[in-house]
Amino acid sequence: MCDGSRIVRDRQKAIRRQMDRRGIHLKIVAADAGVSPSSMASYFPADPAIEPAQMPTGVLFTLIETKALPDDLLSLMLPAGVQIVRVPDDVDHDEAARAMHDYLAAKTAAHHPDSPGGRDISPCEDAALRYHLVTVGGKAA
Repeated sequence: MCDGSRIVRDRQKAIRRQMDRRGIHLKIVAADAGVSPSSMASYFPADPAIEPAQMPTGVLFTLIETKALPDDLLSLMLPAGVQIVRVPDDVDHDEAARAMHDYLAAKTAAHHPDSPGGRDISPCEDAALRYHLVTVGGKAA
């Protein structure tokens, strides 16, 4: 069984390393999120030897809601394969429909007996289909 608490703390350290690399200042993040600088420093200590306090879900919610940290960094707090994705404010339904049709055409072709995996989806077809799914999301925004 995995130690979720250990994983979360390790990921908080990874987020701090990325913040430092990107020049994201902890005090600004704290101010933008409305979280005290001392609390934020306890979740993302500058010294890698210091064990961070486990960040509460409420603080994660606030960081997401206020956009105080980029979503790709906050996604590090989530299990592999899960990420924070913003729902678009405006959707171009015509573009989204075209992208969905492209996905469905690619999926139908992947099930053709003459495709690389025959009726099964091969790894290269899976990669192409995943690309189409990302494109669907991008076209909807």
